[in-house]
Amino acid sequence: MPLHLVKLCVGADSIEDLEAWRDTVAPGGRPMPHTTRMTPKRAAERNDGGSLYWVIKRLIQVRQRIVDLEEFTDDTGVKRCTIWLDPELIRTAPAPRRPFQGWRYLKAEDAPADLSTQTGGEELPDALRTQLIEMGAW
Repeated sequence: MPLHLVKLCVGADSIEDLEAWRDTVAPGGRPMPHTTRMTPKRAAERNDGGSLYWVIKRLIQVRQRIVDLEEFTDDTGVKRCTIWLDPELIRTAPAPRRPFQGWRYLKAEDAPADLSTQTGGEELPDALRTQLIEMGAW
């Protein structure tokens, strides 16, 4: 069973912001790097198809498949980890999350479903989806 990570998407107000950032740091469909301070200790569990679930505006809204984890030491001697992500952004059913620092593990059974596997959600504009969530109708 895959182990996933969940992380706040700092600086992004929408999935489109995340897409623009992806296109800047990894143009041409290359794997997208995301560097973090801590290396997941349970990395072997992630190898079964884990994803990084992004929290945007207090909701998990999208995920990216984790391609690889690469530990390194930066120029100041601090250990870091680059999480290499598949460039495809997969929209998920909205799932509320409170703010937190860093990243957290997310069990497969607690991960929100992909919108493409649900009926009626994949074609909604993000603004409408957000309004439905805020009203409690989603």
